[in-house]
Amino acid sequence: MGEEAATEFSLTFYNALLSGEAVESAYQLGCQTITSRGGLRFTQSGNSPVILPTLTTKSLQNPVPQAFVSQETSISFNSAAVCTSASDEVSQSEGNARFFISYRSQEPDCSLARQFYDTLKSAGHEVFMAAESIQLGDNWSQRIDQELEECDYFVLLLSPKSAVSEMVTEEVRRAKELHDASTTQKPAILPIRVNFPMNAALNYDLRGYLSRIQQREWRSPDDSPIILQEILNIVKGRAKGEGKTPGDDLVPSALAETRSQDPSGFEPFTYPCPIAEPELPGGQVDLASQFYVDRPPTETHCYETIVKSGALIRIKAPRQMGKTSLMSRILCHAEEQGCLTVPLSFQLADTAIFSELDKFLRWFCASIGRRLRLPNRIADYWDEIFGSKDNCTTYFEEYILTQTQAPVVLGLDEVDCVFQHPDIATDFFGLLRAWHEDAKTRSLWKKLRLIVVHSTEIYIPLNINQSPFNVGLPIELSEFTPEQVYNLAQRHGLPWNQTQVAQLMKMVGGHPYLVRVALYQLARQELTLEQLLLTAPTEAGPYSDHLRRHLWNLEQNPRMAAAMKQVVTSSKPGRLESVQAFQLHSMGLVHLQSNEVVPRCDLYRYYFRDRLHVTQ
Repeated sequence: MGEEAATEFSLTFYNALLSGEAVESAYQLGCQTITSRGGLRFTQSGNSPVILPTLTTKSLQNPVPQAFVSQETSISFNSAAVCTSASDEVSQSEGNARFFISYRSQEPDCSLARQFYDTLKSAGHEVFMAAESIQLGDNWSQRIDQELEECDYFVLLLSPKSAVSEMVTEEVRRAKELHDASTTQKPAILPIRVNFPMNAALNYDLRGYLSRIQQREWRSPDDSPIILQEILNIVKGRAKGEGKTPGDDLVPSALAETRSQDPSGFEPFTYPCPIAEPELPGGQVDLASQFYVDRPPTETHCYETIVKSGALIRIKAPRQMGKTSLMSRILCHAEEQGCLTVPLSFQLADTAIFSELDKFLRWFCASIGRRLRLPNRIADYWDEIFGSKDNCTTYFEEYILTQTQAPVVLGLDEVDCVFQHPDIATDFFGLLRAWHEDAKTRSLWKKLRLIVVHSTEIYIPLNINQSPFNVGLPIELSEFTPEQVYNLAQRHGLPWNQTQVAQLMKMVGGHPYLVRVALYQLARQELTLEQLLLTAPTEAGPYSDHLRRHLWNLEQNPRMAAAMKQVVTSSKPGRLESVQAFQLHSMGLVHLQSNEVVPRCDLYRYYFRDRLHVTQ
């Protein structure tokens, strides 16, 4: 029979066996599944019919380690053979593996997630799938945290919608963080692209998180049994101590190193990406700029500064306010002027990198050299007699800057991650300041230019003479003005007047990302402005994914949740402890007004009043 019928028969047959059906009954169920395809065609093995489905890995992209390969399979309906096969499959439950399925609530994601859920449960494993596992009254954020911490496998159904989901990106980040911190390398991350080709663009953070992990493609229901069998084989192999975690010892994926090549990422009505590219795709500058809003004279000042010797630009703004987008344009301008550019996000560094200064600076040097296509020669320049900062400086001075003829511009994004490690932060930022000072008197260091991007206030103690945050060009990005929102609406083809602009801004303020999401939905006529304003602060609205990610982060820190509850409870500006105020501001949830704070917009006020159980 045909391959599609064979795979459907196989999946039905195995599911029936794993559910406790007898061999004969499972066989009949399989036959019934494919009767509509014109009946069965058998070959003979003794007195037993044999079906030879060609379960190849042709739809599975990339070479894979042995423990991550589904072999071609022939299924013989000799009773003894079938019992042995079923025993092998059921034996996977001996390890009682725990799975977490991450997906977006849309088709075909939902049906596929349910199919994976049912099959893995039937195999005796414990499976978490939000729609099936979270019960009425459960604290969903605590439950998700618990399941992530306890799972052995994180199955990621990566579709075009989930690729721009803030919640999915956050789940992947946390899964990777747990994996990196675990001595057993759990959870293993198993990404499956659902109608989402390998060359389709992921957001920058997802590309980094998944760069060393093999991915699979699901194009049709025919791929389901192949991928499921491969997952079960992985579990069985690891339970027996065979093989390695998927992705071990693999070279980094090209997807992590290349810029996004998918032009559709910049079409007018592509969903706004929650995480900006730190580097503009080659040849896409004009298209990428279509919805970029200039905030004069910020861009002009930055372009003028970055071409100067030893330049240092500091960009500060809350999350999703356009910091990385601005950095990418500065890097693009510098490249046009003949500079070599290196964007580096500290968000993508493994947790272990921050365990000690020496390891961190080695990673920093290796990352810069790699992006400049220079061979890694850290072993040649790292001398144990000297300290880590001396070695790092020597590596730049005697290797990186001498091997490059053009000026080198480093775009250091998400440096907030370094703030969380005060011992490393003090030495690293002191090093950046020292290099900046050297550029004033030493010609070699004049070739190095820095862009430092962060969202939080600098609340770690730094010597005023050793801090890079009080020198150079300071840039603080503000919200969009009504005129800028009006202009952006026109670019989306919306014939708005100032009244409609004011209605939208009353709900979301001038927050760049929130404004773009609204205009995207309205331009596609997915809902009216009235419907958007009505549903915006609810789980049914266009911001549900964005709001749930914020709520999840707040509930990680009860003190932060209590602080936000205090802010949304009051109708007047209120006071918080400095660190809490700075953190809420860096998240983009509040405005700072002198020493007081207020919700950034009605969207956050209304949503968190409800979700944090504020009683009026």
